[in-house]
Amino acid sequence: MGFFITFEGIEGCGKTTQIKMGGEYLSSKNIPFIITEEPGGIPLGLEIRKILLNESSFAICAESEVFLFSAARAQHVRDVILPTLKEKKIVLCDRFSDATIAYQGFGRGLDVPFIQKINETSTGRLKPDMTLLFDTPVEVGLKRAMKRISRLEGVSREDRFEREALNFHEKVREGYLSLARNEPERFRIIDGTKSIDEVHREVCSHISALIDGRG
Repeated sequence: MGFFITFEGIEGCGKTTQIKMGGEYLSSKNIPFIITEEPGGIPLGLEIRKILLNESSFAICAESEVFLFSAARAQHVRDVILPTLKEKKIVLCDRFSDATIAYQGFGRGLDVPFIQKINETSTGRLKPDMTLLFDTPVEVGLKRAMKRISRLEGVSREDRFEREALNFHEKVREGYLSLARNEPERFRIIDGTKSIDEVHREVCSHISALIDGRG
């Protein structure tokens, strides 16, 4: 089997930039890999992404968010992640089941054990070999995120979560840190306020250690 590495964090933490750079690092080492994302990675996931991440004329309750994210994840795991791991490739995934616990559990206030049970079903109990958590102060992350979104006039903005209240994002950040404290063997917490190159070097170090059996 290959390795399953997830990139997590609040809005604007830098994970999307770092996952691309992580892929470039693996490519330079001639290590087979794919980059994928949630929700996304498959046609069903992309359609659900449009519903969940864009502002719409209808309301989406927290429970519906959980089930929509989980539906996309179930298909994503079976169609993309597991087949790739069986090919002994590395899967770099932008968000996974931890995000649902952080956002809908801690952020929205839903029962975390309830979400964990749904996650187990949708993933077939699949867990990442390593999760890189880019921890960033909420004010910093949102400023970055809104700056990026402001450059996307005329196209899909995907800003539904960015427009939530500051308190929501604080809860999400604390949710991620709580998950990391509970599973220190899986999580690697990276300071998202460092320069892009500094963060990249740390990401490469963690990936290299995992591949070499040191992480």
